[in-house]
Amino acid sequence: MLKLFATKGTISVAVALVLEEVGAEYELCLIDFATEDQRSQAYLEINSKGRVPALVTEGGILTETAAILEYIAPHMLPKDAFACAKHREISYYLAATMHINHAHILRGYRWADLETSFEDMRAKVPQTMAESCAYVENVIVGPYIFGAEFTLADAHLFAITQWLAGDGVKIQNYPKLAQLQRSIAARPSAATLAEKGLL
Repeated sequence: MLKLFATKGTISVAVALVLEEVGAEYELCLIDFATEDQRSQAYLEINSKGRVPALVTEGGILTETAAILEYIAPHMLPKDAFACAKHREISYYLAATMHINHAHILRGYRWADLETSFEDMRAKVPQTMAESCAYVENVIVGPYIFGAEFTLADAHLFAITQWLAGDGVKIQNYPKLAQLQRSIAARPSAATLAEKGLL
């Protein structure tokens, strides 16, 4: 059986959401950042990066959200080569740009050592996250990113929308993004995650 290591309010929510969507049997192992579980020796043996998500499979351990999502549900990728590439384009943007923009609010130590640098990074987050929201707003067809069909990228983006209020961004300024968030929050998979303490 699959084992998912995840934390409430993090990008690992995307993985749990897709696991629920496909009806996978999995064990949820909650990692508590408040007590720095992610830095424990036991967890570092699972994911030496000290981050979530991590998915334990029969074939080994997977990390990195986009890779895990494709492993869980490859059938949720478009079959057409160009459409599949467009899906990966948005997924990689979410991972490499939008997620990083958000990370500057709490994890400045990854990029700098001076507290003044951390302050500067935090101050920039509302702007960079708003810019990312404007980008995805223009990409979303509605109600999901690529139209009527729920995809892996939608789960990825939904997890990110949970951060916007704390990043100083008003989601209501982006109607299509707000609609995507509401549409996914209304899915049974999201209700199950709330019951499990991930939302």
